[in-house]
Amino acid sequence: MRLADLPLLTTLAWRNLWRHTRRTAVMVFALALGVWSMVTLASLVRGSMEQQITKEILNLTGHAQIHARAYPDDPAVAHRFRPAPALDQALRQSPIGAWSARVRVPAVVSSERESAGVMLVGIDPAGERGLSFIPQAVTAGRYLDSPDDPGLLLGRKLAEQLETALGRRVVLMSQDAGDQIADRGFRVVGIFDADPQAMETGYVFIGRGIAQRMLKIGAEVSEIAVMTPDRKRPQAAVAGLRAAAGDLDVAPWTEVQPLLVLTEKINNVVLLIWFAVVFAAMAFGLVNTLLMAVFERTREFGLFQALGMPPRYILGQVLIESLMLLVVGLVLGNAAAWATVASLKGGIDLSAFAEGLEMVGVSPVIYPALAGSDMAAANIIVMTLGVLASLYPAWRASRYVPVEAITRV
Repeated sequence: MRLADLPLLTTLAWRNLWRHTRRTAVMVFALALGVWSMVTLASLVRGSMEQQITKEILNLTGHAQIHARAYPDDPAVAHRFRPAPALDQALRQSPIGAWSARVRVPAVVSSERESAGVMLVGIDPAGERGLSFIPQAVTAGRYLDSPDDPGLLLGRKLAEQLETALGRRVVLMSQDAGDQIADRGFRVVGIFDADPQAMETGYVFIGRGIAQRMLKIGAEVSEIAVMTPDRKRPQAAVAGLRAAAGDLDVAPWTEVQPLLVLTEKINNVVLLIWFAVVFAAMAFGLVNTLLMAVFERTREFGLFQALGMPPRYILGQVLIESLMLLVVGLVLGNAAAWATVASLKGGIDLSAFAEGLEMVGVSPVIYPALAGSDMAAANIIVMTLGVLASLYPAWRASRYVPVEAITRV
């Protein structure tokens, strides 16, 4: 096919496409609906997944964590470490964005009426800003002032379970470095809200210095949480920390939260399956539409060949019709998807199902995230497979014998 003949074939294809306006409009609508559903669903799934990942990272995970080798399997006070000067220097260099050392051990918190098992976390209040959810989560009372602040932060649900309140005293008990019971009274200075609520019932926060003195561990800590400029590429920061950490364990968030990584992979597979299902439905409609157009124009194609048009030109004409259908459907579908996502930028409120959603780790408000990669994948899949699905009708049109085609009733 010569390039000089392409405008003529394009004109013929466009005019033939709109001979049956209603049929073509239905097919364009079906294609646009399919593309819209692909892109919109992908943005909803991607937005929900991004929220889950961000939430888990802020829920004390960070982009990377540093522990003693045995700590992840047994988070006891015995598995602590003192940051070496080389590690401290590496933490203060790029590409580390923020970091903070914590004391994190199992404990029991008791009020005048009830007791509960919790994870005691000693923090540097200033270091947690930009690193975890804690500074922004305090909704009653105040945040801790310093590592030596004698106050305690309690989750709202845990406060209800313990039948205590802001300003009341509670007692913390844990095991110290000498394998003895360490206990200390604290006044509740802040109440925090968290998502999921397991964070409210499972954690209490005190100053790191207070925790170190209570547990008699000096300047040693349980973990160091690190935030890097890009959670998707923490490898450079992790490699630098591993070189300086010696025998300590340095793990990116993907290793700390393997279930979250698995969930993301499952979501990607679900999206691919959905793309395949939607395209399969669109492909049947596309092939059917083109075949009907080919059968209706049998005599026309025979006349073209009798007048000297090569079969490849007829094949090209049908393929161009298919491309036009696909392009129009893609443009309309992408525009509709973009408009839908833009209209939902304030989030989709599913708070009526909040309790059930929390069980599977989904936020009650979902903010769609339109990713260019998802839109590109949907468009490439539809365009590529659409052209392949059009080859059979185009091949049938080009195989007609002119005399038989002209005389067919």
